[in-house]
Amino acid sequence: MKGFGPWLAVLAVVLLLTALRLRTLAAAVSIGWLVWCVWTWVRPARRRRRPD
Repeated sequence: MKGFGPWLAVLAVVLLLTALRLRTLAAAVSIGWLVWCVWTWVRPARRRRRPD
């Protein structure tokens, strides 16, 4: 359950912003989170492919 903390926090923020009718900001948070997740997934893969 520990790994779901950040995901649940972002989900809560997005839902709160949507409830406050700040949908543009909620979309920006969602896209930022997605970009960060993809970046952290791709970045370590680049380091492993480095030839010795």
